[in-house]
Amino acid sequence: MGLTAGPGGDVEVVERAGFPVNRGALCGKGRTAPAVLSSRVRLTEPLVRSHATGRLTPATWEEALDRIADGLSRTRAEHGADACGVFGGGGLTNEKAYALGKFARVALGTSQIDYNGRFCMSSAAAAGQRAFGLDRGLPFPLEDIPRTGCVILVGSNLAETMPPALRYLTELRENGGTLIVVDPRRTRTAEQADLHLAPRPGTDLALALGLLHLIVAEGRTDEAFIEERTSGWEEARAAAMAHWPEHVERITGVAVPQLRDAVRLFCGADAAMVLTARGPEQQSKGTDTVGAWINLCLATGRAGRPLSGYGCLTGQGNGQGGREHGQKADQLPGYRKLTDPAARAHVAGVWGVDPDALPGPGRSAYELLDALGGDIKSLLLMGSNPVVSAPRAAHVEERLRSLDFLAVADVVLSETARLADVVLPVTQWAEETGTVTNLEGRVLLRRRAVSAPAGVRSDLDVLHGIAARLGHAKGFPTEPEEVFEELRRASAGGPADYSGISYERLREDDGEGVFWPCPADREGTDAEGDDDGAHRGTPRLFLDRFATEDGRARFVPVVHREAAEEPDAEYPVLLTTGRVLAQYQSGAQTRRVDELNSAAPGPFVELHPRLAARLGVEEDDPVAVVSRRGRAVAPARVTSAIRADTVFMPFHWPGEGRANTLTHPALDPVSRMPEFKVCAVRVERVEQVERG
Repeated sequence: MGLTAGPGGDVEVVERAGFPVNRGALCGKGRTAPAVLSSRVRLTEPLVRSHATGRLTPATWEEALDRIADGLSRTRAEHGADACGVFGGGGLTNEKAYALGKFARVALGTSQIDYNGRFCMSSAAAAGQRAFGLDRGLPFPLEDIPRTGCVILVGSNLAETMPPALRYLTELRENGGTLIVVDPRRTRTAEQADLHLAPRPGTDLALALGLLHLIVAEGRTDEAFIEERTSGWEEARAAAMAHWPEHVERITGVAVPQLRDAVRLFCGADAAMVLTARGPEQQSKGTDTVGAWINLCLATGRAGRPLSGYGCLTGQGNGQGGREHGQKADQLPGYRKLTDPAARAHVAGVWGVDPDALPGPGRSAYELLDALGGDIKSLLLMGSNPVVSAPRAAHVEERLRSLDFLAVADVVLSETARLADVVLPVTQWAEETGTVTNLEGRVLLRRRAVSAPAGVRSDLDVLHGIAARLGHAKGFPTEPEEVFEELRRASAGGPADYSGISYERLREDDGEGVFWPCPADREGTDAEGDDDGAHRGTPRLFLDRFATEDGRARFVPVVHREAAEEPDAEYPVLLTTGRVLAQYQSGAQTRRVDELNSAAPGPFVELHPRLAARLGVEEDDPVAVVSRRGRAVAPARVTSAIRADTVFMPFHWPGEGRANTLTHPALDPVSRMPEFKVCAVRVERVEQVERG
């Protein structure tokens, strides 16, 4: 995020005005982040569950690590290696994500590893791979956004989720460009738009297809670009032509004149971009939905050219790097495919193991969680809180409770950690050195600013200690730079090639980072080198060719289909979920910060005045939202900024207001993304007697 933390009694966050990503701007979460460093709110000693009382009690590190090694060893001996699961997090540094993936496949020998980033950018990643042959959140720097002519922002409320990035859209409009926001709610971001399209949740795919239909019908395609740099256009065009404007209006609720306005603004600009976020991605058709927006870019020549293209806005601290180096069920470091024999051979050579000994792909995140207590008997979990963040959360909580053994490494005693047999207190951002990769593909070195409290160790120490007890005393170093040097070798030649990046180089670059791919030499690359022959990195992808075998981008024909669960007489309303400005993800850390809790103290249900009137509900009245999976209760927030057929809940809180109690676990067939963004519910007024 571009900050400097200065120790001096209390840790102070000092903004870095010269940092190219956020230019010194910080949201409240970044500014108040030091509050979670306090021993008052975080874990400072290991905890183990007492066999006598069933309670978590303080223990030594040796006791805690022994208990974990014994639990995992016993599971392997009785049920096999795949009965051990590993669940990671998108906030882990590159070094920790890499070490966790290696630990699972080498020390445990299990295929059962995935991470919470599966719930974040996986549909966009899958669509990018299909179309371009490569997934990097943004194929261009953020600094390009204000210089383009038009941006379509789909399913993102940047004003609350990434406030410092909103300035790029503000500058876009100041420079004469236009902003189109697609969101069923009139959010603070949508209020900034020249055009706001408010489709019914779950219909973003139809909307994109309707826009492409109009582009074809109005003769706005870039035939030269299609001919020279793409393949598959005929099939994709035929699929789009089945989605004529009036049909799309009936599906989405977006009027035909607005569809035409969007096409006019997008195609009338010399350059344009489409940026998506969780709105279109967290659907059981998320990959196809993102693919339809990519098709829109390709058909108009808005990809692989300066100031144009498709990009995904990542949602976690290391959302990009976290999915590149092996904690994902089907991937090896460097964004290599686990099923590719050459990739397996390369990584196995770096790890010093037989390629045939590496397990194959395992279950995706929700499927892994759903298998807990069944095929998977023990779980090691790092940096995630699925009791709050997973879909069908009550079921996931039940599966976690059914495990023979659960170990959690975290900064705080999260709702998931409270269920564990062993809880390990680990370091956080200011207390450790490591690299992260931002949404642009910019690899950054985050240096340790303060010492961790006594009794707290890093995740690398944890993995080293467990691996040693499992018979792997070597191969799991505790120093981040040593891990990164191995990561460089493992990623060399892969799609996410970090081999030309080193700590020394990152220390010398004034903190601005290096864009991957950055191979160790320049042979076969399009980027120029420095005077010493070092590769400069690749800020802008695809300008000469796409990362496919033939260098062409691929159109993928897609058609609209309904959500996994549509409204009916019993559940007549749609629920969509999202974030608010003052909280973050499952809230495990931000809910411990007084200033943030004052701004956003708890969950709420946003509903339209017409729905509120039908229910006899007024502002702050308690309402129940009920789906086929459970019931959540929170105060009403009555607003005309949401569609009358839709309610919204933020997902940061546990307990009776837990939004993910309601959400649907239907999975995208390609990305295995759950359908967080749309499910059928009914809304009920909660009588005070019931509450009382």
